[in-house]
Amino acid sequence: MSLRRLYWSALTGQWRGGVVLLVCSVLEGLPAFFSGRLVELSVDRGFAVGDPRTGLGWLALFGLAAVLGAFGSRMVWHQLGKVVEPLRDALVTAVVRGVLHDESPPRNQPDSSGVARITQHVEVVRDATAGLLVQARAMLVTTASALAGLVTVAGALVLPVAVPVIASLVVFGCLLPSLARRQRALALADEHTAATAGASLAGMRDVVACGAEPIAALAMYHAVDAQATAAVRVARSSALRSLVISLGGFAPLLLALWLAPGLVATGELTAGAALGALVYLATTMQPALRGLAATAGTVVLRLLVALRRLAETAELPERPDGTATPRSIEVRVRALTFGWSATAEPVVRGLDLGLRPGEHLAVVGPSGIGKSTLAGLLTGMLTPQEGRVLLGGVPVRDVPRALRHELVALIPQEAYVFAGTVRDNVALFAPSASDDALAAAATAVGAGALLKRLGGLDAEIGHGGEGISAGEAQLLALARVYAGSARFVILDEATSHLDPVSEARAERAFAARGGVLVVIAHRLSSALRANRVLVMDGRETAVGKHADLLARSPRYAELMQAWATPVAGGAATGGAGPAAVRVAGTDPAAAAAGGPAGAAVTATGSAGGPASAVAGGRAGGAAPAAAGGGAVAASARGSGNSSATSGAFTGDLADGAVPAAASAPSEATAGSETPWRPSPVPRTARAG
Repeated sequence: MSLRRLYWSALTGQWRGGVVLLVCSVLEGLPAFFSGRLVELSVDRGFAVGDPRTGLGWLALFGLAAVLGAFGSRMVWHQLGKVVEPLRDALVTAVVRGVLHDESPPRNQPDSSGVARITQHVEVVRDATAGLLVQARAMLVTTASALAGLVTVAGALVLPVAVPVIASLVVFGCLLPSLARRQRALALADEHTAATAGASLAGMRDVVACGAEPIAALAMYHAVDAQATAAVRVARSSALRSLVISLGGFAPLLLALWLAPGLVATGELTAGAALGALVYLATTMQPALRGLAATAGTVVLRLLVALRRLAETAELPERPDGTATPRSIEVRVRALTFGWSATAEPVVRGLDLGLRPGEHLAVVGPSGIGKSTLAGLLTGMLTPQEGRVLLGGVPVRDVPRALRHELVALIPQEAYVFAGTVRDNVALFAPSASDDALAAAATAVGAGALLKRLGGLDAEIGHGGEGISAGEAQLLALARVYAGSARFVILDEATSHLDPVSEARAERAFAARGGVLVVIAHRLSSALRANRVLVMDGRETAVGKHADLLARSPRYAELMQAWATPVAGGAATGGAGPAAVRVAGTDPAAAAAGGPAGAAVTATGSAGGPASAVAGGRAGGAAPAAAGGGAVAASARGSGNSSATSGAFTGDLADGAVPAAASAPSEATAGSETPWRPSPVPRTARAG
């Protein structure tokens, strides 16, 4: 549905309120219609014949009509919200839908332009519609009533009055296209200013760190200057419009003052009729005409420009819903290629992949290589340029949207937590789930302690996740999907704010849940837990098990080497340079993730004494690996007076711990991956 059709359907849907507004309009028009006539009667039948009581009686009727008009105006304001607010809700829904379906959204930053459309353009439409229903409607009724009354009182003045009014309206209409173009330019300038300010504020820390404040300030200055220039041009057009309307409003009054004495002298008009005509023109029609033109020149123009701008971004191409039904949850990718434009370098090229129910795939690769883009393709949110993504044997985009929402779930890095209760958040995809089922889902992904801390499912969460951390928001998002029916789940760095142990627990919970699990890895320990690993490296991709990829994928080996190698001068100190790390690819001890429990990790040092064994932060000779994970033996020896460093891909790593360094004498270290970075000159020997 086009936005304009949506606009009119939202208004006509409130027809009861429209009927009430029509009745109120009749009441509002009473003073305008009777004002001149009652003044004429008060003069001709009262004051002019020496009967002031009769004259005051007619004026009292005028006052009663004014009271009825005021009552009608009051009723308009009571009904206005019932008509306008549903329209605003419909427009906000359309804008949000357009933002969510934008095929080229801002990457890794808020959509400031989309926020501007909601906070500015939608409010412009809402306010303009309210202005039309209140001001323009009242002015139309008043002007029509005044002209009708003028015909009954002083018909001889109708033609001289109508000519300048029509002329001014014609000139005003000729000015509208130019004013509309300038109003649109101002709307675009407003959006550009909002987008520029949003980008600068969102990256303020980086701007300050890089000393780029002058550049950011200059960009903001140019945006504000362009906005000010557009506003000045609109103001100039508005001033010209006001001049034309002023002439059209005053000319009829001047003509009436010029012609009325002669008409009274010839007997064509009575003194009361002449005075009544002036009342119609001066106190009713002229203000109404000026207000109507001002409303048409500002409110209507702003309404049309805002609707046009919203339509450019909120209207979605009509795409029929799919009709295919998947036969299973199996995922097949065939020759998949995608780029962000026809001339851009594809971020996914010729990918073939198969995932059966029960499989757990980890996707690794450098930042910006296209991992999140792949998630969009797998879920059907993006259309591939070549190739297909099949879900249960049918193209994923041919699956009916409602069914696809039941079968497929994507959890992004930015966890969406809504204002409301914890139950509202966790039960979003399972509204009929019992409290026990929701609590079990939270416990499974590691959010049980959070649920207890918050006060249970009935605890309130504030706007924007107030009161919970980013990691806790991710736990709630994980529990939400776990409680739902989706059996094809993609975690797109959905555990980036969790500690490694919590991350491992959440991934294992989804893997044990059944279906297909794809984890876009935030930490390379996710690769050790997966059945298979997909390595994305631009033009080339590789799929296989961890041990196989260490032997045949240089990129994967480099990533693992960089992740496991400690920072020189950190835990290990000395002058021998980077330590050599041996990653055993086929060694029996290299069970990596998912191997038998109980494998040991040993680290050997030299030149200063034995190094402590490191496994998940435990020291003391030989450290046991955590249950469910095997170990990869790794050793490093220093030379001269340097301390030895060692890294081990252990079962503890599969549980989320980080490689620690051992030195002589040394202490075991564990925790986050913050101290770890690639070795500048790695010397790696892979056993294949």
